[in-house]
Amino acid sequence: MWSGANSFGAPGNGLASFKLKITNPGTYRFIWRSAVKEGTNGTESNDSWLRFPDADDFYGEKENGSIVYPAGLGKTPIPNGASTAGWFKIYRSGTDLDFKWQSSTSDNDAHQIYVVFSAPGIYNTAVSGRSFGQAIDKFILFKETEYTLNEATGATTFSEITCD
Repeated sequence: MWSGANSFGAPGNGLASFKLKITNPGTYRFIWRSAVKEGTNGTESNDSWLRFPDADDFYGEKENGSIVYPAGLGKTPIPNGASTAGWFKIYRSGTDLDFKWQSSTSDNDAHQIYVVFSAPGIYNTAVSGRSFGQAIDKFILFKETEYTLNEATGATTFSEITCD
């Protein structure tokens, strides 16, 4: 749970870094399981910063094909709301404040999160505190060509990651 001060405009506070070993290159969907642990409003304490600094691509996409990129990478369009220096604001919505699988970017225009790894290797993931009281307990990357969202989030075993 992020217990530091709100960091709405400056990612990098409370930084958690993870190394991912990718053996099967391709496009992966990213989703995490988070909860609102402060207050009773589903639009408060509901977001954190995320980036994949060395992935080949990192973007948000809707079912209709609309794509957004993190601000600061020289790609357009960028999401509605907060984004800077290759970081996406990743949020969850709804009145259920307990842990649930949901990760979106682009305020009031939810886009799912995707990451592209073109070659096998070790890649970095960074999560940074944004809203006091948001908690994250798991995240997964999966290929939608191989698993449904329910299959991926229903998994009981996960790959090993290395935390810095």
